[in-house]
Parts: sequence; structure tokens; C-alpha cells
Amino acid sequence: MTHSKFKIILLGVTTSVVLFYACSKNFLEKNPLGSLDQNTLANKAGVEGVLIGAYSLLDGYGGAGGGWQSAGSNWVYGGVASDDAYKGSDPGDQADIVPIETYSPTATNGFFNQKWRAVYDGVQRCNDVLRLMAVATDISAADKKIIEAQARYLRAHYHMEAKKMWNNIPYVDETITYAAGNFNVPNTTDAWPKINADLDFAIANLPATQTAVGRVNSWAAKSLKAKALMFQKNFSGALPILKDVIANGVTAGNKKYALAANFFDNFNAETKNSSEAVFSVQQSVNDNSNGSNGGWGDVLNFPYNGGPGGCCGFYQPSISLANSFQVDAVTGLPLLDTWNATDFKSDDGINSSAAFTPDVTTPVDPRLDFTLGRRGIPYLDWGNHPGSDWVRDQNNGGPYAPKKAVYFKRQTGALTDKSFWTSGVTANNYTLIRFADVLLWAAECEVEVGSLSNAVDLVNQVRSRVKNNPSTWVKDAGGANAANYQVGLYTAFADQATGRKAVRFERKLELAMEGHRFFDLVRYGIADVELNAHIAKEKAKRTFFTSASFTKGKNEYFPIPQSQIDLSKGALKQNSGF
Repeated sequence: MTHSKFKIILLGVTTSVVLFYACSKNFLEKNPLGSLDQNTLANKAGVEGVLIGAYSLLDGYGGAGGGWQSAGSNWVYGGVASDDAYKGSDPGDQADIVPIETYSPTATNGFFNQKWRAVYDGVQRCNDVLRLMAVATDISAADKKIIEAQARYLRAHYHMEAKKMWNNIPYVDETITYAAGNFNVPNTTDAWPKINADLDFAIANLPATQTAVGRVNSWAAKSLKAKALMFQKNFSGALPILKDVIANGVTAGNKKYALAANFFDNFNAETKNSSEAVFSVQQSVNDNSNGSNGGWGDVLNFPYNGGPGGCCGFYQPSISLANSFQVDAVTGLPLLDTWNATDFKSDDGINSSAAFTPDVTTPVDPRLDFTLGRRGIPYLDWGNHPGSDWVRDQNNGGPYAPKKAVYFKRQTGALTDKSFWTSGVTANNYTLIRFADVLLWAAECEVEVGSLSNAVDLVNQVRSRVKNNPSTWVKDAGGANAANYQVGLYTAFADQATGRKAVRFERKLELAMEGHRFFDLVRYGIADVELNAHIAKEKAKRTFFTSASFTKGKNEYFPIPQSQIDLSKGALKQNSGF
């Protein structure tokens, strides 16, 4: 196996890139066997190796380091920073997350610098592909187009990650090099036009299918372009793209896009790369990478003590998220206005040795027990969730445990890495875009352009997946439903405001704990309203919220890392309010 390592210096970041020339992620191994210069890499094999290196950083780990600080799942920035989840664990562990959770971040917080380094390392790897390909002589013109299209898609993705985090970002293309001395790129020009251009090129030049399921195809590029347009509030531009994807899109492996029949198949390593997976971060284990190719960024997010993963009690679903899954007893529809008025019964504050009977009478959406673990309810194939025995500090993080990224007991050692210090490194892909995303984006666009009946149909497609498959709902030991599960369908949206609320709430339920919520609230323009209401309710339960407040016009974006501003010699300007 041939490895290579070369140095990158960009925006003040110096990092080592390790490459492995095969369709796997073993290039992330820590100890490369040798170093190769540009002349060695400027051929088809070398260019493909560097391209694989660009794909490898989709998980946020490798190159510049990283891990949970820069996880591709965005569980800190998209989840804990929202009303989806608490940091969890105990107050002092990973304390840098606390100011992110309470909207009091500073530019010196190490989490932000790690995320910055990871996304711009990804950008640089994409640019290295383009620079090397320009001097390679053994790549056909047709292959060059496809390679460039993949690199530019990935470059757009990494820039979008930065854009969602910081808004005012430098856009860096292949003309920016350390040798040219132009690497101190300012962040005063909006990056969206160039991100759009990268995605347009990818759409025009990527094939509909690929030989490897982990590679991007033209349909995934169209989906990401639609997402980018929605962040730019260009709903009329995104809608025809989404309609095309819904009607005609296929996966890289040529499966027609469709919702998986079983909702939880989206979070099961045995059923990954399904018809619902528009684009996924590919994870593998037990491949001699010491866990580096698995879900390293989410390794903290398992129940504490004797449960799956054995560590570390982070990313605990919030009380308000659990409340969101309550439904109307007659219609089976979400309680769009009163969902948080009454807490869903839990054992919050009750020791697991105390008597407790789980609530099996309140009508709830079945996705509640696919999304979070609660005491007395089956937790995959691990038996009933035991309550505080699996919670590190219930006073700090509440009674609930994350579930979507957790492996089944039967998968231990086969789909979890046996060489890692915890079994929480798994082969479970993180899906960056699901087909459910596409349907709900389209529903949102239909609401915004005034086609409410179309929006109803699209939301009902997502709800029908769960409604029509009761055999997949969580069952108790006797085979009966573990709770009073109900799912209703919408008949109409009374007006645009109602439709907007319903679509947004559906996205909250469907994509809970998948790292999207904070960025969605910012995109909607209601982050201050929703998150201040969340804080007001939570103060009575979580003391760390006592002085928390979300400031409109400031907290929608995070501070530019101070170390990056310093290294840029003043080219980077700090975001307002920091």
C-alpha cells in the first residue's frame, strides 16, 4: 500500500495530508511510509489519491486533526446550539461547548478554530486536486471533467459548512497558494456566488451514477445546489431543481430516490447507502486504521456506563425535543402551538433505583422512540433503557439518551471498531442529505411560492412513511407498541403562515438530532424567537441557562477564530458583536 504526505499552508494553517491510493479511507493512518512531491502525484493515480483525501474530510476528522470539535455531523453547532439537545455529560467535561450552548461564545474558543481548520483543510485538498490535474498528462479530457466536478462539489460543500458557521468567510480557489503569497484571503466578499458556480459546474459535468457509492453524482449536486439556494432564500430557483430530483433522481449506485420503508434504516449500518441516501459520509471499521475511518466525531455521543459505546454521555436530547413529539389525540397531528406547554412524562430527576412507569398513554409520534432513549422503553436491541444508570449527570443533561447514531448490540465488534478505546466508533454512515430533506425542502418552497396543496402532499409523503409501517414501530417485550403511537395526515394548510409552521415543525421531527436544527432556525430568521423561548422554559430545569440569552443580529453566526484573524495579518474581519 502506497501512502504520501505533503504539507499545506493556507490561511495560517499548516497541516499534513496523508493519502492512500485505493477506494477506502486508510489514508488517514497516522504514520505514512514516505513522502511524495508534486511531480510524483501529477498523474491519474496521484490525482485520484488526493481526491479521495478530499472526500475523507467529510467526517471532519484527519488532516488538521479534529474529532468531535469538527464532526461532519455538526452535533455541537447544529444540535447542542439549538433546542434539539443539551451538551450532556457533566458540566466540566468539554467545557468549551457550554458557551456555544448558552450563546456566549468567544473568538478564542478552541472548538471554532478546530472546525475552521477542518473545513479549510477540505477546501485545500480540493484545490490540490485541481492544481495537480492541470499538470498531469495521462488523464483524458472526459475524466478531467468528472474529477474537477467532484473536487468543485466538495469545495462547495466545505465552503458551505464555513458559511453556515461564520457567514463572512474567505472563498479560496486553486489560484490561492502559499508560493504565490496570496493566501491571506479577506472575508469581506459574499461567498455564495462562487459556491453556486462550483455547484453549477458539478451539476453540468458529473455523471448520474458512479462506480463507487460514496462518490457524488449529478443528482446529489443538484440537491446541494437547491440547499444552497434555500439558504439564500431563493425558493423559486430551488423549487424546479427539487422537483427534478424528486421525479428523476437516483443514487450514485442507480437506486431511484425514495424514502426507506423503515425510518430507522437511515441510522443502521446494516442498511446504509439506501434509496434515501442522497449523499453520505462513508464510515468503515476494523480496517487497520485504528478507528480513524469510523464515526470518530460522534464517539462521545453514547449512553454512559454499561450501555452501547460505554462513553461518554454527551448530546442528550432536550426535554423540549421530547415534548415536540406529542400529537393531538384526535387527528394524530403535531401540536404546532402548544407542543411545549406540558412536559412529556419522564424520570427527570428520579434515580433509576426509584419506581417509575413510562408514559404509554399520551399520544406520540412513533419517531419519538426512534430519536431518543427514555427509561422503560426498548432501546434498539439492548433491552429497556434503564434511566439514570446510562446518564452521566441527570441534573445537567436530563434523562434522555441519543439514539440515531447508536449501534445495535448484535453489531458489536462487527460494525464497531475493535481496536478503538471505546466501541463508539462505528460503521454507521452520517447522511449529509436524505431524500426526506429533499421532500421537505420542496414543501418549504411550495409554501413560499404559494402552492399550499403541493406542500401538504409533500409533508404527507414524509409522514406516511411512518404511518403506513406500524410493524416497524418500537415494540415492548410482548410485541405490542411500546407507547401510544399515532400519526395523522394533513388535509390542508389554512394559510401560508400555517403551512410554513407545519413544514418547519415536520423538519424538526423528521431530522431531529441530525445536526441541522440551529442552521435551519437561522435560515428561517426565527432563531432568536425560538431559542429565547427554549431558554425561558429550560431555566427552571438546567441552571446553566440561568443567564443565557440569544442576541438577534449576533448569535446567528459564531465568532471568527481569533487565531485565524491573527494569522491572516488582518485580512479576516471579526463578525459583528464579537
